[in-house]
Amino acid sequence: MSVAAAKSAPHIVVIGGGFGGLALCRPLKRSPVAITLIDRANYHLFQPLLYQVAMAGLSPADIAIPIRAVLRRQHNARVIMAEAVGVDLERRELKLHDGELLAYDYLVLAAGASTNFFGKEDSWGAHALGMKSLEDALEMRRRVLIAFEAAEREPDEAARRRLLSFVVIGGGPTGVEVAGALSELSRFVLADDFRTIHPSDARVILIEAASRLLSGGFSEESSHKAHAQLVELGVEVRLNTRVEDISEGRVHLKDETVEASTVLWTAGVQGRSLARRLETPLDRSGRIVVEQDCSLPGHPEVFAIGDIARFVPIGQEDPLPGVAPVAMQQGRYVARAIQRRIQRHAIEPFRYVDKGIMATIGRSRAVAQSGKLELSGFLAWLMWLVVHIWFLITFRNRLLVLFGWFYNYLLYARGARLITGERSWRSLSSLADEAAGRVHSERADTAHSQH
Repeated sequence: MSVAAAKSAPHIVVIGGGFGGLALCRPLKRSPVAITLIDRANYHLFQPLLYQVAMAGLSPADIAIPIRAVLRRQHNARVIMAEAVGVDLERRELKLHDGELLAYDYLVLAAGASTNFFGKEDSWGAHALGMKSLEDALEMRRRVLIAFEAAEREPDEAARRRLLSFVVIGGGPTGVEVAGALSELSRFVLADDFRTIHPSDARVILIEAASRLLSGGFSEESSHKAHAQLVELGVEVRLNTRVEDISEGRVHLKDETVEASTVLWTAGVQGRSLARRLETPLDRSGRIVVEQDCSLPGHPEVFAIGDIARFVPIGQEDPLPGVAPVAMQQGRYVARAIQRRIQRHAIEPFRYVDKGIMATIGRSRAVAQSGKLELSGFLAWLMWLVVHIWFLITFRNRLLVLFGWFYNYLLYARGARLITGERSWRSLSSLADEAAGRVHSERADTAHSQH
């Protein structure tokens, strides 16, 4: 597109280079529009496999690719690495973190979601690790591996038990996948790596407030099969159990306090903070309530798609789930909607085509549903593997992930179990000191009460 044509073309600003944002940009490759895609990171992240990075199964580069590489040949699109901090809906201007203002003709909010601690971000968020970004996954991997390293040097048995205790809060697909991968990591991958401890003695506890796992969309039979497969891997599953509080190294339940060195939070997500800065209706999770064409009420030129949006299909009560297929279908739909608006044509409501849901529990363990078809075990795991590799952006990433999984499947080997971060050994020492300190404090309290 020439400079003159670009200046006169409708300007579409897209916030977020995830599944929804890229699915919107690519169909507009040959359209007479100018696209500006804004993201805080310079890469597209394949979030469904984020837990594999957190559990040392894959390296970050296996599930991420630079956004500029994806849009390299799309000459009507440019990429800006920045953070959107505000939107003036009346003046149709977007404000960036450095104060720059971008005018738009159409705005698409595809910024995704953040971890939701249900109003307790300051207290619970300080002691539990969420997993919505690559940085979160790497920190989770670091904390988990440091716990094993600290236990290797800990002479006190009670302190070692604390170090090797892990709590996963949330029994949805992510929680099930994290708990299963963590149990596999300790029981098989790390089994022969240490001399003082037995990593297979690690305790993995999955806590879910509902009466069954995978309650959001999976059938009861699939939930029971997922439960059984987790138990086979040695995971302690606690249903109908609500977390009352989280403090340093402790998860407080109604009738019990669980001691654990690492607490992983997968219990909920909420819309990005940008959504709360808009003068538009939000749901309880901070997601933008959108119309049937994915637009904001009263602003047909502004769309919200993916995890940041609450879309309730006609005739239904529950919103669409925050999964990649929803974001991708909405992205392609909005691309067509904008084209039709430019041509002054009518727009049909968005209709989601549900192609199924799945969750993996571990090696050869998974559950999958598509219509009336329900699979579990090896066939479900194979289906999950093929689908996830198919959605990876580049051919290079598909080969890397496929080779890595095949290698891991044969040998239970994970080459990505690296502890990164500056001066990680100091974190190791503080974690060990904390575990030992708790033991000594409890023993002193016990001795005092006996006297």
